[in-house]
Amino acid sequence: QVQIVESGGGLVQPGGSLRLSCAASGSIFSIYAMGWYRQAPGKQRELVASMTSGGTTNYADSVKGRFTISRDNAKNTVDLQMNSLKPEDTAVYYCNADLRTYLGDSFRQYWGQGTQVTVSS
Repeated sequence: QVQIVESGGGLVQPGGSLRLSCAASGSIFSIYAMGWYRQAPGKQRELVASMTSGGTTNYADSVKGRFTISRDNAKNTVDLQMNSLKPEDTAVYYCNADLRTYLGDSFRQYWGQGTQVTVSS
């Protein structure tokens, strides 16, 4: 089994900062990419930021320059530092890992349970 656990959400004022953390554990052979998605009420889930095991990053245009993703491959963790937060960043944030559980397996998507981020004065 694989567990994806997020932490760090909460309520913050516009212009403030939050840091989200995620850890993958369990029967993991290797992880290709880890990242963060978000889903606001009435909207589709969207990619926020991701990072491959080689360090290649991908950011949504709406968060470039404000959010920074970091990853520890040895610990199977990924963090998202969110600065200059805006009300439109309010959403449930989900951690995602693209991993395989044994050498012959295909890479599959695993998701955390989500953590709420609310940006409001």
